[in-house]
Amino acid sequence: MESTKVEDGENIDSKCLQLSFDKKHRDWVLNSYVPYVESKAKVIEDESRILKLYSYSLGYGWKSVNFEHPSTLETMAMNNELKRSVVEDLDRFIKRKDFYKRVGKAWKRGYLLYGPPGTGKTSLVAAMANYLKFDIYDLQLASVNGDADLRRLLLGVNNSSILLIEDIDCSVDMPTRLQSATESEAETLPAAGASTPRLTLSGLLNCVDGLWSSCGNERLIIFTTNNKDKLDPALLRPGRMDMHIYMGHCDYDGFKTLASNYLGMSHDSDDDPHCLYPEIKHLIDGQVLTPAQVAEELMKNEDADAALEGLVSALKRKRSEPEKRDDEESMKKMKKLEEGEMRVSDVDETSRRQVLTRTQEKVIEDKDDGVALEDEFSTSESDDEYD
Repeated sequence: MESTKVEDGENIDSKCLQLSFDKKHRDWVLNSYVPYVESKAKVIEDESRILKLYSYSLGYGWKSVNFEHPSTLETMAMNNELKRSVVEDLDRFIKRKDFYKRVGKAWKRGYLLYGPPGTGKTSLVAAMANYLKFDIYDLQLASVNGDADLRRLLLGVNNSSILLIEDIDCSVDMPTRLQSATESEAETLPAAGASTPRLTLSGLLNCVDGLWSSCGNERLIIFTTNNKDKLDPALLRPGRMDMHIYMGHCDYDGFKTLASNYLGMSHDSDDDPHCLYPEIKHLIDGQVLTPAQVAEELMKNEDADAALEGLVSALKRKRSEPEKRDDEESMKKMKKLEEGEMRVSDVDETSRRQVLTRTQEKVIEDKDDGVALEDEFSTSESDDEYD
C-alpha cells in the first residue's frame, strides 16, 4: 500500500506493509517483533530526516530553512568531563518519556549556556540538535509583540525540537523582579502614543515553566548569555534552567579536539602526537584564549608544525599581557602612593605651621596680658601712695 502526505509544503511518499501471522505467535509479534521494527524505523527516519531552522517574524509566523550546521559533540572544543555530562543528560532526557508522565512533569528540559564570547555556545546548540535530530526554533524576543503573542507562537513549535533564545540578557528590556514595583509598572507600560504591548518577565516564565510549557513534548529550552549575573534569579532556578553549562576559555582537552579537527592530529591516545604539545599544555592552562581564538591560529597554516608554533607564540604573547598590565597598574599605584605621601607631607607641614602660628599668637597674647597686668598693678600702687 502506498500513500502520500504533505509536510512543510513537500509531498512525501510512504509505503505500508500488511503483516499476517498465526494466532499462536501473537504475543511474540506484539511484544518483540513490532517494537523492534518501530525502533529500527525511527533510527532510519532520524538518519534521513532533514533538520529545520525556524525563525519568527511578526506578521509572518515561523519560517524555516534547512539546517545544515556541521557541528557535532565530537568536534566540540570542550572539557571532556563536561562533554560527557552533557551527552549523559541528553540521553537520560530522551529515554524518560514515561518517567516525566509518571511524576507529573512536562517532558522538557532547560539549559543555560553562559560564558565569554567565542567559547562555542551557539556551536553547542547546533551539536545538540544534530545529536538528537531536533529542529531549532530561534526566537528573537525583540520580535515578540507581548505575552499573548509569545504564547501563540509557542503553540506553533513542534515536538522534538529546541527553542533557542540567544543573548537573553540583552535581547529585550524586560522588567525584572529585582526592580521596584513602580519601576516595573512604568517600564511595562507602552511608550506614549504607542499601542504595542510589552513582553514581561512573568509572561516568559509562564511559557518556560507555567501551564503553557506543557503544550508540547520532548522539547529543549536553551538560553545563552555572556553575563549570567545580569539575569533575574527567577529564570535560573531548576525547572526552568535545569542544567547550567559554563563555556569558558579553551583548555588542553579543547585544544586537542581543535588540533584534530583542523590539523588531523590524533587525540585519542595518551601519547602526545607532537613535541610542542607539552609546552602548549603548560601555556594554555587558565583563561588565556577562547576556542575561537585557538581555532583562528590553527587555521593560519595547513602545516601542523607551523600552525602549532604560531599557537605557541600567540599563547606566550597573550600570557605576557597580564604581566604588563600588572606592571603598569603597579607603577600607577606607586605614583599615586608617592603623590599621596607628598600631599600628606604638605598637609603635615601646613599643620605644623598653623600650630606654630597659633602658639606664637598665644605667647604674644600672654605677653600682652602680662603687660596689662603690670600696668594695672602699678596704677593700684600709685593710688595707695596717694591715699
